[in-house]
Amino acid sequence: MRIKLGDGLIPLNLLAWVLILFIIFFPSNILRIILGIPFVLFCPGYTLMAALFTKKEGMGGIERVALSFGLSIAVVSLIGLILNYTPWGIRLEPILYSVASFILIASIIAWLRRRRLTEHERFAIQFQVTMPGWGEGVWGKVLAITVVVAILATLGTLGYVIATPKVGETFTEFYILGQDGKAANYPKELKVGEKGEVIVGVVNHEGKEVSYRVEVVVGSQESTEVGPVVLVNEQKWEGEVSFVPEVAGENQKVEFLLYKDGEVEPCLEPLHLWVDVKK
Repeated sequence: MRIKLGDGLIPLNLLAWVLILFIIFFPSNILRIILGIPFVLFCPGYTLMAALFTKKEGMGGIERVALSFGLSIAVVSLIGLILNYTPWGIRLEPILYSVASFILIASIIAWLRRRRLTEHERFAIQFQVTMPGWGEGVWGKVLAITVVVAILATLGTLGYVIATPKVGETFTEFYILGQDGKAANYPKELKVGEKGEVIVGVVNHEGKEVSYRVEVVVGSQESTEVGPVVLVNEQKWEGEVSFVPEVAGENQKVEFLLYKDGEVEPCLEPLHLWVDVKK
């Protein structure tokens, strides 16, 4: 039996929007990971290949699949680079919507270009499925039973993993941004007594409610303390944090230390900037 799936663009777009719905309504579901891997590593490159190479001649299915993975990495990286210079920054939602929009736009371009071709010229995914019959002897029957058992076992394993997901790694995100919300334009030159400002961000992935506290140390002197900031699991906090250098000198180290739940030692490696302080 020959199965023909067309160009496969509609299923890929459906996958993208199903992933968006899962992230919005079920942010911690394991299906987010299952759908997210092809969404990032395959779909952008495949739709771009479909838009560029609409004919079946010149490139086979294996070549398309291999190039789709490589192009997807390049496309997603370029989208992330562009987002870094926008007000939205590199965040989950902007990346999600940007990649989904790219997949949709590339699919529309591919569809418009395919309309100009005849059915015979268009690239289509098709494969031949031959099920062993019961009249093919003992080995044919054994093979048929083995295939059915393997499919049922795979579906059962997938269902068990979805129903009883393992607790993922617990961690905390800690970062600093410039005042425009980007990973750039940090304070580099200040005068003694002049206030420097950055945006400090903390995201709780600890699986429980956590109380955080941020200390800013300029040179060897504590300049600012922020907190406590109480975050539930998967909650993010961003706030403007200022510091004031009291001593002149070049390449002064400004450290940002993060503490959680009243601990006396930082829970992560300190973040730091280098600032020239003039009189």
